[in-house]
Amino acid sequence: MTFSIAGVCPDTGMVGCAITSSSICVASRCAFTRSGTGVALTQNITNPDLGPLALDLMAEGLNPTAIMAALAEADSNIQWRQLGVLNLAGEGITFSGTEALGLFANAEGKNCIAMGNLLENTGVPQAMIESFENSTGHLAERLLSALEAGLAAGGELGPVQSAGLQVCSEPEWPTVDLRVDWHIEPINELRMVWRNYQPQMDAYITRAKDPANAESYGVPGDE
Repeated sequence: MTFSIAGVCPDTGMVGCAITSSSICVASRCAFTRSGTGVALTQNITNPDLGPLALDLMAEGLNPTAIMAALAEADSNIQWRQLGVLNLAGEGITFSGTEALGLFANAEGKNCIAMGNLLENTGVPQAMIESFENSTGHLAERLLSALEAGLAAGGELGPVQSAGLQVCSEPEWPTVDLRVDWHIEPINELRMVWRNYQPQMDAYITRAKDPANAESYGVPGDE
């Protein structure tokens, strides 16, 4: 019911992911990022507990292979899961259990991983990988473009209804955390939200770090 991509940018230390699904509110339970650590994706018949656990193990220094083994040990229903782990160094691993839904596939590339289930075709994750590897610019833009490439390559067999985009960098909180929880064209809607959020993004970071020099809110009552 889902296809997704995770990526890191070694130059900036940013980590992030983009995800879409026919299910409602996909990003709330499937996408997990942590500053200075990496990304964890948990999808298909989802166990959201595995996302924070993967990030905790990553922060402890375990490599992706060891993390995936630990997740399998922690979840007796692992064969129903589709999981991805990508650390800050760009080392990644993906897993699809034998009970994954429909046509499913995984792909791993330079500083990125991608996967999906109930797909139109098995080439969707690789299309996202190729888009990411051949793009430049802000990590959020690269991830969103890769998600669009996955949709263009066939995407999910049925219509998608929700999507999300999340990126962490220097602050502890995500500097990009955008969601479209239910929409007839959620990826297009997510693109619209990103287009409006991007010019304001740095101002929100400044407000957290240096409020005395933050930009005006530009709303009525703000003198």
